[in-house]
Amino acid sequence: MYNWTSMAGYGLGHWIFYAVMVLVLLYPLGRILTRIGLSPFWSILALVPILNLIGLWLLAFIDWPDRRSKTFG
Repeated sequence: MYNWTSMAGYGLGHWIFYAVMVLVLLYPLGRILTRIGLSPFWSILALVPILNLIGLWLLAFIDWPDRRSKTFG
């Protein structure tokens, strides 16, 4: 007997694994973006094929905030 999950080609285990892998990718990326002063929602770009490369290049060339204290000089 067939149901819609077996006809789709992916079972429940596949979707649970996919959701876990998405969280493993997006959580640390969101933390990094928060630390440099950007919204963590920009991490969703990592899931879109061409936009993830564009986002990575933009992130590489923006001015990051200086985390060192400037009170010692």
